[in-house]
Amino acid sequence: MASENSKQFWKRSAKLPGSIQPVYGAQHPPLDPRLTKNFIKERSKVNTVPLKNKKASSFHEFARNTSDAWDIGDDEEEDFSSPSFQTLNSKVALATAAQVLENHSKLRVKPERSQSTTSDVPANYKVIKSSSDAQLSRNSSDTCLRNPLHKQQSLPLRPIIPLVARISDQNASGAPPMTVREKTRLEKFRQLLSNQNTDLDELRKCSWPGVPREVRPITWRLLSGYLPANTERRKLTLQRKREEYFGFIEQYYDSRNEEHHQDTYRQIHIDIPRTNPLIPLFQQPLVQEIFERILFIWAIRHPASGYVQGINDLVTPFFVVFLSEYVEEDVENFDVTNLSQDMLRSIEADSFWCMSKLLDGIQDNYTFAQPGIQKKVKALEELVSRIDEQVHNHFRRYEVEYLQFAFRWMNNLLMRELPLRCTIRLWDTYQSEPEGFSHFHLYVCAAFLIKWRKEILDEEDFQGLLMLLQNLPTIHWGNEEIGLLLAEAYRLKYMFADAPNHYRR
Repeated sequence: MASENSKQFWKRSAKLPGSIQPVYGAQHPPLDPRLTKNFIKERSKVNTVPLKNKKASSFHEFARNTSDAWDIGDDEEEDFSSPSFQTLNSKVALATAAQVLENHSKLRVKPERSQSTTSDVPANYKVIKSSSDAQLSRNSSDTCLRNPLHKQQSLPLRPIIPLVARISDQNASGAPPMTVREKTRLEKFRQLLSNQNTDLDELRKCSWPGVPREVRPITWRLLSGYLPANTERRKLTLQRKREEYFGFIEQYYDSRNEEHHQDTYRQIHIDIPRTNPLIPLFQQPLVQEIFERILFIWAIRHPASGYVQGINDLVTPFFVVFLSEYVEEDVENFDVTNLSQDMLRSIEADSFWCMSKLLDGIQDNYTFAQPGIQKKVKALEELVSRIDEQVHNHFRRYEVEYLQFAFRWMNNLLMRELPLRCTIRLWDTYQSEPEGFSHFHLYVCAAFLIKWRKEILDEEDFQGLLMLLQNLPTIHWGNEEIGLLLAEAYRLKYMFADAPNHYRR
């Protein structure tokens, strides 16, 4: 019993020595013996300072205060059974601190050891590396496995990811792509998808917290209504719909040179190179030709709206997800000429049909004068005025109109505000929610705006506010941030969706 109590104390106490929690972007502490006496006190003080927001949520406070201790496994060899453990004597504390400082001094001499391969990191964390850092990790030392103190150094460190982070890896926050829980979820998805008639309600329920990459293509086809739930009908349906799309190509695509379609095709041709310009995948001529065909055929078949700037962005998540079905590595630098013609045709047709299904639910966003967007921006203004009156009045004081920043949020479904990997994760939930793209998106935008309330209130002029709202710092966002955003959006929907008068003045 004494041993069990001691272990529990270790796990719930965040002020015990054992590892350094470096601040994101800071240097490792210098190896100075004079610092060891004050190390424990300073360590406990650092943990009490929020990294991002002084008003951190209780969840973030809990995670920050316990992340250092939770990684100690039950099978560690250290003996914590002694009753005196709870009042660590100074010799133990100083020895531990000196060992940690020595480990970090070694890291400064050999920085390549600070990068570890997937197998070296703890079960709940993963450091995301850019391609330029990949070479450094190949000769990673086994020291991390031998020293239980050293293995924790990567836990609280926010990964340094490149400007264009890996699309296929949604876990830019530090979590690994496959934890034990994720493996269990993947098996549940596979079981659901292998049933003769897939239970779509259950599939939506499982997909709300995110879809595993391995089953995302077929799950998105099912959730968008492109594929039937019956497994026996899927192959014939795919074959028929793909042939139908390429029939449209043969019938309509040559008309792009006709005078009455010149304006539409010219605008598409201008917008395609602007689609995710920092991602090499979308700058390949073959990919741009695919996008031109998809958008032109959609515009021809939907004359009520035609092509509107912003629709080009909506193709990219589908294209990336269906491409990942044939590509195991990161797709952002993948050369699509390595794929067969049949594979490319399947990706193109599936992207067209799934994008069409999405736009069917929000087409009033793109008809004349875009009334759908106008209504959603007005609804967002009313909602924020009830959720956070201080932020709302701050906008009014500096004459910031919601339309000036939220129009793009509605027109592009936040795709210009978030990394593509985050958009893919967001769309897992949108496709699981009833009217996710048209209705739930409003609450996601409200939660997204309030997320930056501190930064908004710190800006005290019109130009500063617009610059902030049009360039929000989300480049390092991953699953954790999107999960919290969706949870807050769901809370707002639960409070306001069925009681619209709550947010009407």
